[in-house]
Amino acid sequence: MPTPDSADAAAIGPAQTPALSVVVVTHNSAAQIARTLPAIVAELRAGDELIVADNLSTDAGAELARRLAPGAHVIERGVNDGFGAGANAGAGLASNELLLFLNPDALVAPGFRDAIELPIVEARGWQAWQGLLTAADETLVNTWGGAIHFTGIAWAGGAERPLSEAPAEPQQVPFASGGCLAILRQSFEEVGGFDPTYFLYHEDTDLSLRLRLAGGSVGLEPRARADHDYEFSKGAHKWRYLEQNRWATIIRTYPATLLVLLAPALAATELALLLVATLGGWLPEKLNASAATLAALPRLLRERRLIRRGAEGWGPGSQISAADFGAQLTPSLDSEYLGRAADSALLEAVLGGYWAVVKAVLGPPSS
Repeated sequence: MPTPDSADAAAIGPAQTPALSVVVVTHNSAAQIARTLPAIVAELRAGDELIVADNLSTDAGAELARRLAPGAHVIERGVNDGFGAGANAGAGLASNELLLFLNPDALVAPGFRDAIELPIVEARGWQAWQGLLTAADETLVNTWGGAIHFTGIAWAGGAERPLSEAPAEPQQVPFASGGCLAILRQSFEEVGGFDPTYFLYHEDTDLSLRLRLAGGSVGLEPRARADHDYEFSKGAHKWRYLEQNRWATIIRTYPATLLVLLAPALAATELALLLVATLGGWLPEKLNASAATLAALPRLLRERRLIRRGAEGWGPGSQISAADFGAQLTPSLDSEYLGRAADSALLEAVLGGYWAVVKAVLGPPSS
């Protein structure tokens, strides 16, 4: 995948960095964009652009976006087919080489525009990166980069931690949050953009893992900040999307050797989640997710083959080993959103031991 030439890093400055295309996907987001669009508009430079892709809003959000940002491209798509499809539609109209996908409820801080391009200015060679998403009026972390458990469970890393604990320096992360995700246009197009079959959730995990499979890097730029008006609990239907898309990501992206080694853990996780779903009142959503995964299995396996061999529109193909892929996964369930599982020392020890055996079989990563 293309990367800036590190030898030219000292010569790269703001005048040489690509202009920015910001894509905001909305669905009944008028209350949020009344606060957030003016903030991002104030950050844009000459040559930058704002694209609002509206997914069938009924709150006059498209009209409000035109008033708040008269120079923006506002697309009224006439369909609500999810974040990924809306983001792809917006990116398809972008004319600049650096794309930024920004949630409609993410309020960028002053200086955001200068900070979000730093990975290019400093020639880090990343294909995608996120800003530091804060919460609760910039007192807490929303995410400093996504975490991915080896069973495919993914969450916002650092969520609910005090902002003082957030990384001060740039670092690579397992996946970049779609709430504030910057990506080189060429990289986005090479891997086919977001998968539109992910209606909500995990589409950023899937995109990041496909970039990594192709040998790319994903990072965090903590100096680019945006405060995210985030709420984890959004009804039982959220669990269906989380589970259905977790399995889609595992099937599409996990190397075969890793899948074989993880098969017992994945089976045990399914049994555990059935119990958790029963106790939590979302068993119907879990069963619907499992049924949808089985129905989609032929398509997912076909997409897996396309991703791995690099067919047209699916990226350059898999270029890293199972050990390198596994280096981005964790055995820890260290998340505020995972309840008692995150606090169990016994479970932590069992998962850590299992993962140590898997890593030993895979061998050391290349770097």
